[in-house]
Parts: sequence; structure tokens; C-alpha cells
Amino acid sequence: MNLKKAVAATGFCFAVSFASLAQTVSMSVQAGDPKLQISKDIYGHFAEHLGRCIYDGFWVSESLNVPKKDRIRMDIVEALVKIKVPNLRWPGGCFADTYHWRDGIGPRAQRPQFINTTWGDVVEDNSFGTHEFLELCDLLHCDPYLAGNVGSGTVEEMSNWIEYLNSDSESPMARLRRQNGHPAPYKVSLWGVGNESWGCGGNMTPEFYADQYKRYATFAKTYPGAPKLKKIVSGANGDDLNWTEVCMKKIPVDQMWGISLHYYTLPTGNWSKKGSATSFDEQQYFNTMKNCLKMDDIVTRNAAIMDKYDPQKKVAMVVDEWGVWTDPEPGTNPAFLYQQNTLRDALVAGTTLNIFNNHCDRVRVANLAQAVNVLQALILTDKEKMLLTPTYHVFDLYQVHQDAQYLPVKFQSPDYVLGGQKIAAVNASASKDSKGAVHISLVNLDPNKSIKVETALAGVNWKTVTGQILTSAKITDYNTFDKQPTVKLAPFKGAKKRGNDLAVELPAKSVVVLEIK
Repeated sequence: MNLKKAVAATGFCFAVSFASLAQTVSMSVQAGDPKLQISKDIYGHFAEHLGRCIYDGFWVSESLNVPKKDRIRMDIVEALVKIKVPNLRWPGGCFADTYHWRDGIGPRAQRPQFINTTWGDVVEDNSFGTHEFLELCDLLHCDPYLAGNVGSGTVEEMSNWIEYLNSDSESPMARLRRQNGHPAPYKVSLWGVGNESWGCGGNMTPEFYADQYKRYATFAKTYPGAPKLKKIVSGANGDDLNWTEVCMKKIPVDQMWGISLHYYTLPTGNWSKKGSATSFDEQQYFNTMKNCLKMDDIVTRNAAIMDKYDPQKKVAMVVDEWGVWTDPEPGTNPAFLYQQNTLRDALVAGTTLNIFNNHCDRVRVANLAQAVNVLQALILTDKEKMLLTPTYHVFDLYQVHQDAQYLPVKFQSPDYVLGGQKIAAVNASASKDSKGAVHISLVNLDPNKSIKVETALAGVNWKTVTGQILTSAKITDYNTFDKQPTVKLAPFKGAKKRGNDLAVELPAKSVVVLEIK
């Protein structure tokens, strides 16, 4: 439907123009399809047995002087409940294809220990296992997303795990679950069949993996009274379009609910020297944003392949690992992937979530890597201390988009130019919630220039605009344990109603979310 038809059909459209110096850019936020929603599951997170995410993150020592339920750290839980975390992926990541779930059930004192050879050769005591994870999800009011072991496991092992969690029969696995203290089935629906099977999950070819997937999926059964399993194919590494093509061609659409995609933003683009989390100049900032924006092209090209084999868009794209990956903080265990989190990370998060929102016809699940103390974390801890990162605040701002009606946004961004290169300075997404309020999320990547937004709203009866902003004095600013937060949300005063128009000044290096009623 073109814009004129959309206006005629719905009476709902507003036009926006951006002015940056001499530039004027027009934007239209259209009514869209009322049936197309931005899935809340795009705002999911990831907790791997890696570094201090689980142990000394979610799961702490009994002697640590913080509020706990069992050993689950409750200040972390409360912070994540506030932003309405919809799902949590576990136990990996690469760890998933070394994990044998039966080691993590039953009396903790009797659980076997082993060495986590994937992440630092540290002792894994299995004190945090299936029941503890599902208790965490219950406290978070979120859905569990389990990654099954295909790399070093068996079809029987994954099949038994599903039976253990979802069967209400008198089967051996269901009886074992009851014996371990949970009479009712957990009813877990989201299941990944392996992880990064092209790499740490087995170094498979796509042809071999597709055949393996069909074996595992055949014996991954939906039990009476439990929800239908949402089986997720271990998908491509970024722009490996051949992997997507082979999996979509060889696996029948009705045997998969989704196919995954992993892409990390590296400041340098070089895996051997990724760049510092906090010490970078404007050129490295620009390169980071350029690499971040590649996500749009990667999603677009993978979605085009999916469309060939699934034109009705039944299969979800599941971007279940994404985020900024820098060099670990100096003085920390390099295998623990602990990094600080600056305003730059927040701008990456806002931009990436805008991309996912704008591809919500395909992207229905996504998981930032990771929730606590690892990579682009929402939360960092130091013994009893806890802080919220700039990235956390973006998820707080963007929760208004969860399960809201998607509103297409069309505009031509001004350029952010540095060293003879240019990228789009502005990105945006929009939605309408169940009460009729419109939310627009705007990101200005230019660290030097504010951009004026002159908005004419046509056919919309609105009275007020409010907003919040995340920005700071420098792109390298971050929050520490020893002083008040430097990067935090503030009321946004730069949006005003002028007649029936909306005038906005979008500051440099900022994330802004507006609510129009």
C-alpha cells in the first residue's frame, strides 16, 4: 500500500522533516499493517556459563551480603524485571555443545564437577543447572530459551531433556523431575538445536548440520498439555548466506519454527585485536558504528533467502547473539570476556534494536550477548556492588515497543562524515501501543552535530509529547562502581508542540524515545 492509500484507508500518517545545518530531510511514519507487531522477544537476553555471567553474576555465594532467593541475586532480578525481559537464553553459546544437562540436576552436593574448557579452563560445579535456571526465569517473569547439545551430545540426550521438562506422564524422565522436586512440567517451548554448528558447535558443513537437525527435530516431541515446541535451526555466522540457503533448502519449513543468525559489532573489524571498550578516538567510534549498521544489510540478505523458501514468512529469524565485542578489560581473565560499557555501546544498542523493529516481519527473537558481566552487558557487579550500564538504559527506553503495532518509517538520513567516509547519522523506528500512544525511537550517531526535527502530523489528533534521552558529554563516558552514574536517562525537553506540528532538536550522540498522545 502506498502512502496516499494508507492515509485514505486509515487517516493515520504523519510526516517528519529533519534539518541539519542546510539539510532538510523528510520522514513519514505510516499506519502500516495492524496485524504486524514488534515481538517482545526481540528484546531478549543471553546468560552463558562464561566468566562471571552465571557464577558471581546471577548465582552468587551464600555468604555474599546481597538480597538472594536461594543463591539467585535479587537486585539483578529486580533490575531486569523493570525492563520486562521477555526471554533468557541458556546455557550457551559455545558452552551449550559441551553441556550435559543431567550433570546439573539432583542434589547439588552429588552433582559432578568438570572443567569448562570452552571458557578459561575453570571448574564448573554444576550448582546452577536446569531447575535453578528455570527458577530464575520464573523470578524474571520471562520465557526460557534452551540451547540443546548437538556438538558433543546425542539425539537421546536432547529428547530426554525435553521429556524431563515438558512431560506430565509416568515416563522415566517425568518421574525423575518429580523426584527432583518439581511435580508439574515446566512447559518450555523455545529450543535451539545446537549453537554455531559451523564453528564451536562442531565445525560442520551446512549440509551435514541440516541432516543432523532433522534427526534431532524428529525426536524433539511436543507432549500433551505442553506448548508446541519452537525448534530453532543453528543458523548463519553473519553474512554466510550459503549456510542459510542450504538449511532453508534442505529442512522442510514445517520442521522448524526459526533459524538463528549471529553477528557481533567489532570496533576494528579484526577478531585478533578488537579494540578497547573505553579508550577510543572518533575514527574508531565511526568504524564501530559503520560495522554496527552492517546488521541491516545482513538481516536483509538473509531474509531474502528465507523468502525464497518461505514466502509466507512462517519461519522466524532469531538473532540470538548480537552486541559489541571489544578486547577484555586490562587485568581481567581474557577468557571471561569482561568489558566496560560506554555511551558508544548504548548507541549501538539503540541502532540495532531499530533495525530489528524495522524487520519485525522476520526478526521475532533476538538476544543481546550477554546479560551480566560478559560482553555488552546490561549489568556489571563487583562483590556487593552493582551498576546499570548505558545499554541497560536503552532497553529501558525501548520496552514501549514490545508487542506494539509496527509503524513503518521512511526517510533519508543526513550523513555523518569522517575521513572521507560517511554513514547515516540518524536511524529510527516507531510503533503504536494498545492504548493508541505512538512511540518513536531516534538515534543520532553524529557525535558533533545536533539535528533539528520539524514534524508535521497529518490526520493524528494528538495533544502531548513527552520523551526521555540518553546521552553524555563524551562518547567514551561510562558508569563506575565508585561514583554516581555518568550515563543515565533524563527527561527530554527538546520536543514541543507547535500548532499541530512537532518540533524536535535531536542532540548529538543521543538516543531519544518520544511518546505522542
